[in-house]
Amino acid sequence: MNLGLVASVTSATQPKAEDSFAISFAPLSIEEVYSKAETSANGAIVVMSGMVRNQTDGKAVIALEYQAYEPMAMRVFYQIAADIRQKWSIVNRVVIYHRVGRLRVGEISVLVAVGCPHRSEAFEACRYAIDTLKHNAPIWKKEHWADGSSSWVSIGACEVQGC
Repeated sequence: MNLGLVASVTSATQPKAEDSFAISFAPLSIEEVYSKAETSANGAIVVMSGMVRNQTDGKAVIALEYQAYEPMAMRVFYQIAADIRQKWSIVNRVVIYHRVGRLRVGEISVLVAVGCPHRSEAFEACRYAIDTLKHNAPIWKKEHWADGSSSWVSIGACEVQGC
């Protein structure tokens, strides 16, 4: 076993004190996430808010239900932040929050914020964070349809299908 590799992976996936990550049953707050990304060194804070919409492929949606394997999802969040800091070393703050449980149309399901001195890097890092989260995090959603039916969908599958 390569202990150097194990040590670097372990340290890379440890959260930085200035970053913030959460999986929560409670409603998410854009103001809270923004404030956690804020610092006087930033020239930009980019926030991405994912919400429950009222339809998928023309089929009426009444609610979404999210479940996560929290320990692994948090490690994915930490790794996303570590990757961001490797690609965009000027990033000051990374904030990733995701809801679990049953959410109604209009509720926020995910918030990602990146604070950075410059807007272009902030936009790129924020997009990287949400795209990587959707692809890698062990988070699933169940769509509840107006006709009473429901179906589970992997968030990663949504990246391909456009959910």
